[in-house]
Amino acid sequence: MSREEGGDEGGDGAGSGNQPPPADVPTAVPTWEEVARNHGRFLYTVAYRLTGNDADAQDLVQEVLVRVQRGLATYRPGSMEGWLSRITTNAFLDEVRRRRRRPTEPLAEGSAGELVAPHDVESTLAATTLPAEIQSALAALPDEFRVAVVLCDVVGLPYDEIADQLQIPVGTVRSRIHRGRSSLRRALAGEGR
Repeated sequence: MSREEGGDEGGDGAGSGNQPPPADVPTAVPTWEEVARNHGRFLYTVAYRLTGNDADAQDLVQEVLVRVQRGLATYRPGSMEGWLSRITTNAFLDEVRRRRRRPTEPLAEGSAGELVAPHDVESTLAATTLPAEIQSALAALPDEFRVAVVLCDVVGLPYDEIADQLQIPVGTVRSRIHRGRSSLRRALAGEGR
C-alpha cells in the first residue's frame, strides 16, 4: 500500500491518470453516516468554493448528502473524494441551471438574521475561508471557469477526471482552467495596489 500513499505527489495533477488509486479508496462501501462524518469538511470546502457563500454551501452539502444516500446502493469502491466531488459539481451545476430558469427574490427586512448557524459551521468556515479578495474574485468567475478551477486547484483532480466529470474534452478543461486562472490574476492585480 505504500504506492497508494505516494499517489498524490504529482504536483499539478495533470498527468496522474496512470498512478495507483489514492489512499482514500475504500475496500468496502461505507455507510451514509461514515461518508457524512469522514468527508463532511471536504464536501463543505468544495461547496463553499463553488457557491461563494456559507448559506448556499450548506444547502449544496445537504443536497449532496441526499444524493449520496440514494447513490450508495450502486457505489463501487473507488476514489471516494472523486465520487463526492463529482456529485457536488453536478448538484451545483443543476442548481445554477434551476436558478436561471426560475429567478428568486431575496428575503426582505433581515429575515436571515433570525437564523442561527451552528458553531461548528463557523469553525469550519474559518478553517476553509480564503482571503475575501480571492473568494470574491473566484465567485466573480463565470460558472464554467469557476467549476474547472475549483476541481483542479481546490479538489486537486487531474484534468482527465475533470473532463470526465464535466463531460467535456480535456482541451476544454485546460482552456477553462487557464482562462479562469488568468481572470483571477487580473482581478487580484486590480485590487492589490
